[in-house]
Amino acid sequence: MNKTAFITGATSGIGRATANLFAKNGVRLVLCGRRADRLKTISDELSASTEVYTLKFDIRNKEEVFSAVQSLPKNFSEIDILINNAGNAHGLDSINDGNTDDWDAMLDINVKGLLYVSKAIVPKMIERKRGHIINIGSTAGKEVYPKGNVYCASKHAVDAINQGMRLDLNGKGIKVGAINPGLVETEFSEVRFKGDSERAEKVYQGYTPLKPEDIADIIWFAVTRPPYVNIADLTVMCLDQASSTIVNKN
Repeated sequence: MNKTAFITGATSGIGRATANLFAKNGVRLVLCGRRADRLKTISDELSASTEVYTLKFDIRNKEEVFSAVQSLPKNFSEIDILINNAGNAHGLDSINDGNTDDWDAMLDINVKGLLYVSKAIVPKMIERKRGHIINIGSTAGKEVYPKGNVYCASKHAVDAINQGMRLDLNGKGIKVGAINPGLVETEFSEVRFKGDSERAEKVYQGYTPLKPEDIADIIWFAVTRPPYVNIADLTVMCLDQASSTIVNKN
């Protein structure tokens, strides 16, 4: 596939798995993240399969986002596929006990960061009358669960933005769709529980959760459909998950 994909949150989890799969299929990659060492590692790994360019910036910083996108060299500047993957959960507290720094982080990364990156890239897609945007949401954007409050709100916002994008970009040759995963075994829970590895590991015990590669496969399926087919909104959970809070654990 002779296309260029821009992936946020590319240094771990779903982003990294997607980068791996795209590279195997010859997609040119712009990989974004905050950890320079990881960006270098993944770039070194994938450069044998495809052209790779890395951008280190904080998605919460509007100036950094626009500066990074504008700095892309010519052969990476025409983005065909945008994967809005960067996102985090911080804390699992009742609304009255919530940490306002956690709230800011979730809203700044999950919502505003997605908007900043999209704003920096979409105008050129409109000019070329082609492009594909995949927004990575969550089952938390489809329901609200106890102590999920602000995280769920941020993912409900992603759901609304995805729908709004699809409406506003209709007729401009740009596909817009969301993939909404349930429980995926990544660094997600370790971040949510702020490095408490023991608590994070328990989230994935007693059943088989999704793997990042499962979501990468679905993203690849979405971006390889015929030109007239758009996967607008897809929710995926593992067999043992019925909702955000109902999981069959042995």
